Amino acid sequence: ARRPSSQILAPGGTVAILGNVGDNFGAGMSGGMAFVYDEDGTFNDRANPDSIIWQRLASSHWESVLKQLIADHLKRTGSARAAQFLANWDAVRGNFWQICPQEMIPRLQHALSDAAPATAAA
Repeated sequence: ARRPSSQILAPGGTVAILGNVGDNFGAGMSGGMAFVYDEDGTFNDRANPDSIIWQRLASSHWESVLKQLIADHLKRTGSARAAQFLANWDAVRGNFWQICPQEMIPRLQHALSDAAPATAAA
């Protein structure tokens, strides 16, 4: 049986989902950013590759955004799940996916990865 997901919304179209998502996730997503906790490892099979890209957390900026969303959710709701995530961050962070519509990538103020872009060889 599936648990209902906990969704945390923030201004600017950023959402953190601390539970399972349905099939075809991201279909029609035209802006914003999503973070999905993939406890059972099935997100790859549920994502819609036609309009989104998804990756593990690779940016200190976006990781901070996600942690702040969860901390704000904990403060507002007293969520035991949010408290558990924050208390065990190093263990759970690798289960999060960051999802962005393909069309938004060139418009992001902060890159999806802290890795330096590749440069052409001289």
